[in-house]
Amino acid sequence: MKIGLVQINPVIGDFKNNCDKIIRWAERAKEKGCSLVIFPELAISGYPPQDLLERKIFLQAGELALQELLPALPPLEVMLVCVECREAGRGKPLYNSAVGIRKKKIIFRARKQLLPSYDVFDETRYFEPGPPSEIYELEGHRFCVTVCEDIWHHEIRDHELRPVKDFFAAAAEKEVTVDGVINISASPFQIKKEGVRRSIFKEICERYSTPFFYCNQVGGQDSLLFDGRSLAMDREGRIIAQAVGFEEDMVVVDTAAWKGEISGDIQPGPEAAVYDALVMGVRDYAAKCGFSSAVLGLSGGIDSALTAAIAADAFGSGNVLGVALPSPYSSADSLEDAEELALNLGCDFQVIPIADLFTGFKESLAPLFSKTDEDVTEQNLQARIRGNLLMALSNKFGHLLLSTGNKSEMAVGYCTLYGDMSGGLAVISDVPKQMVYELARYVNRDEVRIPLRTITKAPTAELKPDQRDQDDLPPYDILDQVLERHLENGEGVEEIVARGFEKTMVQDILQRVRLNEYKRKQAPMGLKVTTKAFGYGRRFPNVQNFQE
Repeated sequence: MKIGLVQINPVIGDFKNNCDKIIRWAERAKEKGCSLVIFPELAISGYPPQDLLERKIFLQAGELALQELLPALPPLEVMLVCVECREAGRGKPLYNSAVGIRKKKIIFRARKQLLPSYDVFDETRYFEPGPPSEIYELEGHRFCVTVCEDIWHHEIRDHELRPVKDFFAAAAEKEVTVDGVINISASPFQIKKEGVRRSIFKEICERYSTPFFYCNQVGGQDSLLFDGRSLAMDREGRIIAQAVGFEEDMVVVDTAAWKGEISGDIQPGPEAAVYDALVMGVRDYAAKCGFSSAVLGLSGGIDSALTAAIAADAFGSGNVLGVALPSPYSSADSLEDAEELALNLGCDFQVIPIADLFTGFKESLAPLFSKTDEDVTEQNLQARIRGNLLMALSNKFGHLLLSTGNKSEMAVGYCTLYGDMSGGLAVISDVPKQMVYELARYVNRDEVRIPLRTITKAPTAELKPDQRDQDDLPPYDILDQVLERHLENGEGVEEIVARGFEKTMVQDILQRVRLNEYKRKQAPMGLKVTTKAFGYGRRFPNVQNFQE
């Protein structure tokens, strides 16, 4: 038979449009001769709905949408995951359930057994773990049906549940042959995760001599980016079908010949994957929130240049306004680079000098500041003037203001509250500085879009004469290594020092991370591409005094 894997881009709570998509794609699957079509996790409601699951009216709307979807589906088997209300009793009130729909009726259910509660996930807040899954049968084929996390811990011996292993053990006891494992997911993108996924899938194929079908959500949802890349593997773990990354798509697998369609690169490079993820994230966040244009400050530096390129690809260059806001300390080179960038990208470009405003602010504060020397306060004034002007343009014209700070700066607080941190979306706030340069070179892979001088010159905030980032920070190649070990690997001072880093420097970096938590809590939402991003997946108190 033929099986269709469809990755859709839902909007949370938009039940009608989500169901309309399911119907349209199911009809296409039927036209291609599919007997079964599979959709991603929580395709009807969108994933993750978070505390909407605590609202009775939301659950009722979801159930109504499911009941109205059933008679509207074309005549083929449909499998998707939806919220299922449990009968009253102990435990959480909901299941995260895969359902098989045949002849417009639900004939099969497999409840998610492993509920993630790490990083950005909090499913134990809403769902009850399901019981072991039964066999799903269709046209003489027997399948193990799992939901996302259920396959990530299929062999961990100290885990209470091992859904895949337990399923195959139960099937063996009944002397039943299993013809494939189906995994229905909403698995967010992050750097290098694709390789981890595939190694798990391949291990399952090889260990149980069974094909594997993986259907994943695609699209941006707040800070989460879903890459799709739904795929099928044969019994040896070879990819025989794969959907494109970061776009809605369907692939069809023929189980008679074990052949399918492969769309796009099977294994794209990390720069391509991260860049495509960010473009999709900006595009989806804007569209789903009702924005059709963007504004951002162009400093002539690498961070704003990369953000502008992403914005141009997400919105279309004609819908992006880049604004240079030179102060008395801005170099002529920076203004030239900002203008060249806008010209290369095809964006609108405007210049608003802030020297007079800066002077006015200082004059207003002079009576109170008269007995003090100039310091970072005056530097921050410039950033805050720029933030106010950019916010005014956002308010007046309905542009989404994009902030341009990178992860390295956000980590150590090298950013200004209500200044360069102002905005509605922090596009590269989970992109370390070294990766910013890698992505900029990727942007220029076919033609020069980001001016070469922007990439080669020393980074500077230009808030005082002859300022350079490295006057206050370690070199970014060193800083990023320390931050990755601390933020993503959870290493402390002694562990990082044991790797060969100077102790005083490490202590200073980690102290900056600790002291600037309050800034990050007030930052715009960012797009997650690493294993641990700033945001709701990283939960540290502002007020604490634990020092290593």
